[in-house]
Amino acid sequence: MVGAEESTGERTGDATGKGGDGPAGGGISAKTGTAGASAHPGGGAGAGGRGPRTSLVTALMLAMALVALDSSIVSTAVPQIVGDLGGFAVFSWLFAGYLLAVTVTLPVYGKLSDTFGRKPVLLFGIALFLLGSLLCALAWNMAALIAFRLVQGLGGGALQGTVQTLAADLYPLKERPKIQARMSSVWAASAVAGPALGGFIAAYADWRWIFLINLPLGGLALWMLARHLVEPVRSPGRRGPIDWAGALGVFACGGLLLFALVQGGVAWPWLSVPSLGLLGASAALAAVVVAIERRAEEPILPGWVWRRRTIAAVNLALGALGLLMVAPLVFVPTYAQSVLGLGPVSAGLVMSAMTLSWPVSAAFSQHVYRRIGFRNSAAGGISLAAVILLAFTLLPHPARPWQPTLIMLLLGAALGLFQLPLIVGVQSTVGWSERGTTTASVLFCRQVGQSLGAALFGAVANATIASRLAHAPMTGLPDHLDGVSKALDRPELLPRVAADYLRESVSVAVDHIFLGATAAAVAALLVLLLVAPRHFPILEEQRED
Repeated sequence: MVGAEESTGERTGDATGKGGDGPAGGGISAKTGTAGASAHPGGGAGAGGRGPRTSLVTALMLAMALVALDSSIVSTAVPQIVGDLGGFAVFSWLFAGYLLAVTVTLPVYGKLSDTFGRKPVLLFGIALFLLGSLLCALAWNMAALIAFRLVQGLGGGALQGTVQTLAADLYPLKERPKIQARMSSVWAASAVAGPALGGFIAAYADWRWIFLINLPLGGLALWMLARHLVEPVRSPGRRGPIDWAGALGVFACGGLLLFALVQGGVAWPWLSVPSLGLLGASAALAAVVVAIERRAEEPILPGWVWRRRTIAAVNLALGALGLLMVAPLVFVPTYAQSVLGLGPVSAGLVMSAMTLSWPVSAAFSQHVYRRIGFRNSAAGGISLAAVILLAFTLLPHPARPWQPTLIMLLLGAALGLFQLPLIVGVQSTVGWSERGTTTASVLFCRQVGQSLGAALFGAVANATIASRLAHAPMTGLPDHLDGVSKALDRPELLPRVAADYLRESVSVAVDHIFLGATAAAVAALLVLLLVAPRHFPILEEQRED
């Protein structure tokens, strides 16, 4: 049923044709020390009291910090880890393996949280992440460390999806931007503090402490959540059988696909037998998963995720976001060091300007989407992002450091206006029993988009630089791509004209990548305009009275 338009500019009603969740599917409350707090009809904390809810939000931010700090803090200690354990040829799997485990488990944990509740899934995820951290600290060689990073990732998938879902459960629609902005600030602070903290530990302590510091943080979050998070009792009759076959199929299919994307163009050529074989096998498994899910009583990846226009549009739009994010996150630091000649810390600060403006813009976005609606706010944000991404390609060569820094600052502001309205909006179109699956689906699509972007843009960069090396008008340049980074680390060993040509080649490659990111932003805009409904079908129980 579709009701009257609310102050948000969105339509209210149940997109599924069902009523609200009612008492069995209600929201989350915070323990007050009395009989318990009643849930807000829209999923908020209601009568739980400001103190208990503040403690719960703090615990959620601590849990999110475990995931947000992970990659940035580990990356700075890679030289020390490789020096101690060896395995330089495979160290990239410290990150690829973790990403793989997080991505393919997101939909599984989302469905489990809708079936059994958020609390057991989140506590299990934190415990598994901490176990993986402890095992990583005890690793005796690179193979063991990679295996234990997979264990961390299996826990990280539960953390990343369930925390975002709880953020929607805890706050009603009117207050939801507050918690989402706080979560964004965790990522922003982690992007700045992570490399510095990792570098400090790598320089003054053993690299194993990078994993051990997770234990007190995660232990505190675990204790606070166990004490303060109270979910309503749900009727056992609403629980169907667990779709273990679908979960295994999703894991296997996603694993093969991401393995092909990570290794393609690195370990073997894209058109080689291994790449084509892995991609073909993942496509065959995808067909098997579809068949399994159609027959499952409670599928891990239900068809309604793609049949509902709002959710499908947000999935595709955030998939495009994941793809375009590879440009600033991966290639701007390389550009800052190789082209501008900045040090690692300064290069990281250029990129981190984006993470500083993002949460500020996200917090402000509520004032925009309440006036013009979720879709129009997101469309405005991604339109600005497309212009800003294109502006990067127009920077002079060589640019001054403040110029790409300003671009990153503006890009963060535009993307904050794009992402938050979509997440808040899509979570508000479903009830409690579907919110975990919906949140996991959008995060899953964003992660897959990022993996696709890393593979695609990496291939574009390699092809651009290889072509310029092959057609260079001078001698003295590296004979292959592996020699480019070494040459740029010691440019004084090259003739001046050759060093300048090599820097310009990297600059051109990054420009091509930002053109691709611009195309991804335009694709996201078209999805919003052509697929997403003008007014998101907000559930009646989510109304802002």
